[in-house]
Amino acid sequence: MKRQQPLGAGHLELSMFRLVCSAVLSLLCCTAALAEPARQPPVTLDGTEQWLMHNAAGTPYRIMISLPEGELPWTGARSVLYILDANAYFPGFHAAKRGLKVYRQSIIVGIAYPGSDPLNFLRRSYDFSPPAPDGLNTPPQGGQDELLDFIEHQLMPAVAERFEVDPHQQSLFGHSFGGMFALYTLFTRPALFDHLVAASPSQWWSDRFLLQHEQDFTQKVAEQPELVTHTSLALIVAERDSPATREDANALAQRLQPLSIHGLRVSEQLIQGEDHMSVPYRIPSLVLDQVFSNRRR
Repeated sequence: MKRQQPLGAGHLELSMFRLVCSAVLSLLCCTAALAEPARQPPVTLDGTEQWLMHNAAGTPYRIMISLPEGELPWTGARSVLYILDANAYFPGFHAAKRGLKVYRQSIIVGIAYPGSDPLNFLRRSYDFSPPAPDGLNTPPQGGQDELLDFIEHQLMPAVAERFEVDPHQQSLFGHSFGGMFALYTLFTRPALFDHLVAASPSQWWSDRFLLQHEQDFTQKVAEQPELVTHTSLALIVAERDSPATREDANALAQRLQPLSIHGLRVSEQLIQGEDHMSVPYRIPSLVLDQVFSNRRR
């Protein structure tokens, strides 16, 4: 019988090296598994659904719905808040609505754009603005009435068909250019929304084009005061907004105050510690209180 030779020092060192490498490799694999968990589907917001709609020209919109929860309110129908620039602002408003139980019965409708950009510069520049001369029409502008037609004739009827909507509790929120659009909506279609919130509205845009619409609106209310009997306008500005933005909001509130004799309620609020871009993320609960606590009946 052949006698087995004892392992030499070289063989022992090689075996130990292999064991150490195997242990290190196992440790690295475990660490990598902990550091890089398996990827899952994207996070979605509970209590929401999303529609794709096209306007009359075939332009697509993402419509984000914060679904109502619980029984119908005592009115037998639900309040609705429409949010502009919803890619950026819808999640905060939806979270505030669900977190504050008193508002869960209501509906939030976000008007958003395809894609993941929080603020779609080109789309909003067109949707929220008046027409511009050819030489000053970059980026393209002038779609404010197209968007209003889409909201009034397509989106609002679709929401009313899907949910029990209170026709006397329809509200609109917009920030910056969206705030300018909210004011344009009040001045040109005062019966469309009951409550409007304009945060840091860009009243300076296009040589203050809103001034003429404001004058026409004031004259129209004098002739038909019932147009604003149950209407409210909330103007919200940030402490670090530009001086022009703050002053314009204050001046507008003062000019519209005489219309309170016909029922129009105008409020103005300054949000301390915020700037133009941060203020819309600070105020969702304030806006919900403004629009959902105003009862028409």
